[in-house]
Amino acid sequence: MNATALRATAQAWLDSGRAAMEVLVLEHRGSVPREAGTRMLVAADEVAGTIGGGHLELQAIERARRRLADVATGVDDWAVALGPSLGQCCGGTLTLRTQPLSAASLAAWPEPQPRFVLQLYGAGHVGRAIVRLLEGIDCHVQWIDERESEFPPGPLPPHIEKVCVEPVEAEVQAAPPGAHYLVLTHSHDLDLRITEAILRRGDFAWCGLIGSKTKRARFLHRFEERGIAPDVLARLTCPIGVPGIVGKEPEVLAVGVVAQLLQSAGAPG
Repeated sequence: MNATALRATAQAWLDSGRAAMEVLVLEHRGSVPREAGTRMLVAADEVAGTIGGGHLELQAIERARRRLADVATGVDDWAVALGPSLGQCCGGTLTLRTQPLSAASLAAWPEPQPRFVLQLYGAGHVGRAIVRLLEGIDCHVQWIDERESEFPPGPLPPHIEKVCVEPVEAEVQAAPPGAHYLVLTHSHDLDLRITEAILRRGDFAWCGLIGSKTKRARFLHRFEERGIAPDVLARLTCPIGVPGIVGKEPEVLAVGVVAQLLQSAGAPG
């Protein structure tokens, strides 16, 4: 569950009057399962989010549920040395803060910051598999296709926006500077138009195009003829996916591509 979904869950629990405790990693030092700012919600019969799993999380849940049963209203700070206290090999230290979930505590949560902004062109098999993986990641996605029928039925998470327009390449200009782009439509000609629009902007963090080395060579030749600079062309990623992952099933391709997105988003500027 990403931070946006956890916040929505917290709001839903508050709206329904469900009693719960908020467990926050207040501070940390050294090697720990999750960093400061990570939150988890604990109700009597359900847990939402995670502070890293393992013995630490089990202890934190038990501690929160005892406070919940006692109708405790104050703040409980628990300093933990993972190695000496819990026998976990991480070896770091952290402080957990447990307090009742309330409108005031929820208002103090910082707004989730997306790891990346992505324009994803194409709602075919690979596009749908990628979106399923991105549902649990803090990011902002514009999922774009000219064919309404290709989008799956039902609602999408709030951080994934469905955009059904024509011509789709015009949406390139709507992305913020430094956005990520993935181009994997049903048409080579459409792929060409979208990718050219992205390359002409030039201010992208990463641009991935589905296809083979042969497709890359053909596209680069056309872009060279149209005057796009060699240094911009060199930044086009095609084929997509991290090296070493074998298989062309949509789900396999999606894992490699999402890993590539996370690598790009985490790279120093």
